[in-house]
Amino acid sequence: MDELLIKAVAGTGAHIGAVYLVAEDGEVLLMDAQVGMPARAARAWARIRRNDPVPVAAAVRERHMIWLSDREHMARAFPTAALALPYHYAAAISPIRTGDTVWGGLVLLLPSGPATMLSRRLRTIMDATCTRIGEVLREAADEGHPITPGPRPRVLDPRLVHTAEPNGQLVAMECLNRLPEGYCSLDVEGRVTFLTTSASDLLGICSSELLGERLWKALPWNPVFEDRHRAAVFSRQVTSFTGRNKDGRLLFFRLFPGLTGITVRITPDETDHDLARHVPETGTDRPTRVIALHEMLHLATTLARAVTAQEVVDLVADHVMPVYNVQALAILTSGAGRMRVAASRGYSREAVEEFDGRPVVPPASERHPYDIGKPAFFSSWDELRAAYPDALRSDDMSAWAFLPLITSGRPIGTCVLAYDRPHHFSTDERATLTALAGLIAQAFERARLYDVKHQLAQCLQSSLLPRTLPEVPGLELAARYVPANPGMDIGGDFYDLIRLSDTMVAAVIGDVQGHDVTAAALMGQVRTAIRAHATGGATPGEVLARTNRLLIELAPDRFTSCLYVSLDLERHIACLASAGHLPPLLGRPGKPAQVIDTSPGLLLGIDPEAEYATTELDLPPGSVLTLYTDGLIEEPGLDLGESIADLAERFTPIPGVPLHDLAESLIEEASVDQRADDIAVLLLRDATRGSAYGNEVEHRLARRQRHDAELDAADGRGPALAE
Repeated sequence: MDELLIKAVAGTGAHIGAVYLVAEDGEVLLMDAQVGMPARAARAWARIRRNDPVPVAAAVRERHMIWLSDREHMARAFPTAALALPYHYAAAISPIRTGDTVWGGLVLLLPSGPATMLSRRLRTIMDATCTRIGEVLREAADEGHPITPGPRPRVLDPRLVHTAEPNGQLVAMECLNRLPEGYCSLDVEGRVTFLTTSASDLLGICSSELLGERLWKALPWNPVFEDRHRAAVFSRQVTSFTGRNKDGRLLFFRLFPGLTGITVRITPDETDHDLARHVPETGTDRPTRVIALHEMLHLATTLARAVTAQEVVDLVADHVMPVYNVQALAILTSGAGRMRVAASRGYSREAVEEFDGRPVVPPASERHPYDIGKPAFFSSWDELRAAYPDALRSDDMSAWAFLPLITSGRPIGTCVLAYDRPHHFSTDERATLTALAGLIAQAFERARLYDVKHQLAQCLQSSLLPRTLPEVPGLELAARYVPANPGMDIGGDFYDLIRLSDTMVAAVIGDVQGHDVTAAALMGQVRTAIRAHATGGATPGEVLARTNRLLIELAPDRFTSCLYVSLDLERHIACLASAGHLPPLLGRPGKPAQVIDTSPGLLLGIDPEAEYATTELDLPPGSVLTLYTDGLIEEPGLDLGESIADLAERFTPIPGVPLHDLAESLIEEASVDQRADDIAVLLLRDATRGSAYGNEVEHRLARRQRHDAELDAADGRGPALAE
């Protein structure tokens, strides 16, 4: 099998080759052997899941050959892989199979260029190699000795591809030592295998100290050096950089790649500086390119936490705009033939408002055929106007990159990068930005799906909560529900007030376990069950016991805390039963707030035989009973008991002050800036007729009714409403 891999590399002109085999579980691809690749890079790609968005996994999944002609092609099809190996090369990847069995994949990397194409010879060699390797693997499996990859990829000797003459190195040494410039040879790992006397003198280090070591040992470390070496290995193109030896002398390095390693030409910078400026390739020392790569990799990890379109834009802007000197960035979507600005950074408000909602601008089809799947780069306004004659210049920008956002093969939007002056887009920059579009597309799609899911859950929850609470004579009410901060999933907090008779009401508050649509839906079922049992005449303990049995049938893996209170306004008595819920607070006139001991039972949904005790409580006129959920008091690192005590300390109902104001003050004092849970609060005040509090409440109700009647009369509905 190793021989087949080496022959495939030699026969196709490839400089890197690798064989992947399917692991026993069938879900992972393991690199078994490779030739021409640095070991550290090979280890990074040694284990790939079959569903990963990388070429070899796609070839195995889809059971056909994949051809990537250059870096930009790679960036469009596999942005993650393009960012991890941001070099210039072509790639041919084929599945290794016999019949319906897929054993793994063959990967070949070739130098890219204008003439690089998938030739008939390349396809023939790939097909024949994969077929023969598949037969070897099948024969080994049939004989009971299947070939399995080791813990690390085996590194094959690239010299086996082309055998060198035995005395060639001695001749080369004599020849090169006569030259004033220095030469050395590196293997694919960057280790020095050969060093001339002149090179040793220029580097200021003894050759015996450097042989077998990486060249960077002789230089102050700089990430550009290793990047240029890897670029030469993977792209098979000449690269170069400038560096100083340990004595501070400026040297110029040119790297000439070959199958078995890299030849490095070392000259003093002043003698070869003009030559360096004329190196036609990719290889000049550009630290910003390495910085850009680092930023892209960092961006890939940070984008995972973005949950809104604006967060996606903000993260991309923070990482991309400084590196590429971009002045403005926006994500556009379209619908019904009109463009929408989903989020932006750097554009003025007027520019966004002018652009948002305008018709989609068609291209000049006779000169610029439109391909929604390909990025477009315009170095100046004239270039953009030539491609889109009807384009509008909404801001003072002079160059643009339009990056299509595509997920699962379909476009979901466009990312626009804008520059305030004309800008030339290099090949490297185009490829990196194209790969960037793949990362943005995935993050934007996640944010969009999250937004839809969150809106659905919020709509569901709000529709299941009571829109209004019944007005009960002698009872003043205030209820507040505050959802968690954006980025947090929806919760299952709920409350309700049930009118049982002219003088009897029941108040309920609870919290369903979980933060998702299921929790919101189950909350509605629990609330409905409690209302049904309460209106049927059950006691507080019976209401919870019956709801508990129903919940176990509906959702045996979900638990719910609940506090049920029945109020007798005529006798001024409250009866409470708790299923593991937080204790209520009672504020009596002229007395400190009291935390009520409710003897809580098990959460609903745990034990079908659970029973719930009832606690009776005096509720004198003017008393305020407060029910709440844990979002009001819980904070990371704080004891729950201390949090409840703190809430009781700041719970100071003042006679004559509406409960709505008290509810607002409780919520405002909670840690709402980092709120990770919903808040539900229900306040009840005994305001029976004849008491000072009752008279005040009646006065306010009468005043509000008069005000409403005046408004309705102005609409011409006064008599009907009064009737």
